[in-house]
Amino acid sequence: MKLRGFKMHRFYLVSRSLFQVSSLKLITWNINLDLELISMLHIALLEPEIPPNTGNIARLCAATFTDLHIVGVTGFRMDDRTLKRAGLDYWDHVNLRRHIDLERLYDSLPNSRFLYITTKTDRYYTDWQFASNDCLIFGRETRGLPEEVLASNSDHCLTIPMPNKKVRSLNLATSVAILLYEALRQLGAPPK
Repeated sequence: MKLRGFKMHRFYLVSRSLFQVSSLKLITWNINLDLELISMLHIALLEPEIPPNTGNIARLCAATFTDLHIVGVTGFRMDDRTLKRAGLDYWDHVNLRRHIDLERLYDSLPNSRFLYITTKTDRYYTDWQFASNDCLIFGRETRGLPEEVLASNSDHCLTIPMPNKKVRSLNLATSVAILLYEALRQLGAPPK
């Protein structure tokens, strides 16, 4: 018999004009989760810029019971029509958390290892041993993670191999899917 329950989650909705935060509102959401199937992983997006990418990642997180953390100011409003369309009707199944900055993300996950996904390292994700509670952090679509974040965490930076050196990077949602499913595979998550 599977236990079902309600869990309260708080997240910050940030809407933004081109360069500034225009409003900050705390919202409480009731989410009905299957408590036996909650993922042991976290996905964090640092200042995502493209609504359909974030919507597709939200749908991926809903499908795998993985917590989604949005860090910093987004390049779009969280009620954006294209964001909602990409996430389809799965938003009620996403455990979405908002954080003002990376420090708040770190504080909210005291038992997690933080892994930084970048094109600026030689360590392949396939050479990494993922663990329960790992948090995979992805940067902006146009610039990736800040250099200072990568420099201070170089021992936890991972990349996806791309044999064609003329291609600078993969789509953000594609990269999240590759890393998340490898981590789930290593942790023995059964396919359903």
